[in-house]
Amino acid sequence: MAGSTHSVTNQPPPLTGYDAYTADRALVEAVERHLPPALRDEADGELSALGRACGSAQVQEWGVQANENPPRLRTHDRYGHRIDEVDFHPSWHRLLGKGVSAGLTAAWTRPGGQVRRAAAFVLWTQVDAGNCCPLSMTHAAVPALRTDPELAAEWEPLLTSMVYDRGLRPAAGKAGALFGMGMTEKQGGSDVRANTTRAVPLAESGTYALTGHKWFCSAPMSDAFLVLAQAPGGLTCFLVPRVLEDGGRNVFLLQRLKDKLGNRSNASAEVEFDGTWARRVGEEGRGVRTIIGMVAATRLDCVLGSAGLMRQAVAQAVHHCSYREAFGARLVDQPLMRNVLADLAVESEAATTLALRLAAACDDDGEQERALLRIAVPAAKYWVTKRCAPVAVEAAECLGGNGYVEESQLPRLVRESPLNSIWEGAGNVQALDVLRVLRREPAALDAYLREVGLARGADHRLDAAIRSLLTELADLEGIEARARRVTERLALALQGSLLVRFAPSDVADAFCATRLGGDAGAAFGTLPHSLARESLVERARPTL
Repeated sequence: MAGSTHSVTNQPPPLTGYDAYTADRALVEAVERHLPPALRDEADGELSALGRACGSAQVQEWGVQANENPPRLRTHDRYGHRIDEVDFHPSWHRLLGKGVSAGLTAAWTRPGGQVRRAAAFVLWTQVDAGNCCPLSMTHAAVPALRTDPELAAEWEPLLTSMVYDRGLRPAAGKAGALFGMGMTEKQGGSDVRANTTRAVPLAESGTYALTGHKWFCSAPMSDAFLVLAQAPGGLTCFLVPRVLEDGGRNVFLLQRLKDKLGNRSNASAEVEFDGTWARRVGEEGRGVRTIIGMVAATRLDCVLGSAGLMRQAVAQAVHHCSYREAFGARLVDQPLMRNVLADLAVESEAATTLALRLAAACDDDGEQERALLRIAVPAAKYWVTKRCAPVAVEAAECLGGNGYVEESQLPRLVRESPLNSIWEGAGNVQALDVLRVLRREPAALDAYLREVGLARGADHRLDAAIRSLLTELADLEGIEARARRVTERLALALQGSLLVRFAPSDVADAFCATRLGGDAGAAFGTLPHSLARESLVERARPTL
């Protein structure tokens, strides 16, 4: 029974019971911009339905439960038989099933599929980023498998299915399948050419026995995995099924699950191969080239995931400050807090706008769009994922002590926020990939300059930033040590060009003034007083 001294006042209502899609104006506008008119109504209906699910109390509770009850490894059954399975909370399976049915693995078979899926991924990450890992791996495996038409014909219908068929069974008897990935090893990390896992050819053409250890294996309860191993002809890509055609278990020894900072609902494992049966994907010695399509797709998902995390952090902060009062006024109406919220909103919108532009390029078969992706994806992956952590931390501070309490959801966002910067190649790897493209693929830089040049003359700060970038690129002396600086500038100029062309003038003005023109401090909340901060905050505010 509540005591008479306890009366709850001045607290915001929960941010539930709303449509997370229609409440995100930047996301809605990006979808409308990049989809053909004939697809917009259908896509808006699907995304709004998913947005309502994301904003529902029930689905949000699934995310809480999946993270409060992390997966458990079971190496043996009660009789001592090796089973190598991972147990998940029921809410994990509910989330994964909903993600599959929402088309998060079906982009390759639907018109406008990349943009539709990208928007859905931004939304679904806000509920639980952990289950997005197997969804991302499954989606990304398709371009790698397409290097082998026979394998693609067998597996692609299962990967792009909108049916979540859990349980380990032969693929031929399933209505849908999920894929994981195993590339990194203890001694090499990102340097996959240092891998020591061996692949010995078997009698049947294209089959091998793998022996070795994978330091990180994503989504270990998936139906199959793409892995790299050293074949006689060099580093090669292989498909490793969990269950063989005769129903027997493949040798896939789960040694332990990683105890991670965040991403707690998802399992990441160390795996031993010991005579493990595998099928070659692509040619021997061309493993990196074969799997690079998967890597590019997962890197874009890192950008999308970070955009989603930022959006949820900003939505929570603006929502809280729209109801909370201090010193006689709502927090959102107080000039200094409004400055912070507006600054966060600009960062979030810039991330979303860039991420959806890259997804649209994936829907386009044109050579210029493919060339743009080769430089823009690693640049965006580098920059957007690095901006996620400071946004999440600042958003938590907007809630004060409430933002440090697990029930607010902000601590989970803070723990999750560094992940996408680390996975699929950390910052230095992305920056060095940008340099490699600049040195070897002049068409990629041309495509990039054409894209940013579409905003030429619209904002003097953007024009100056592009000129400065060109000066930087003209000086190759010691460029490797400057790789992060160059990559950051590439990402910022691209974001600026997109916002100048497509965002409201207040958003574009704020971005160009602060991110390109230098009229801001090192922390959020230092926008110049001349900017229309109220409109920026209102644009970011989710409505119940």
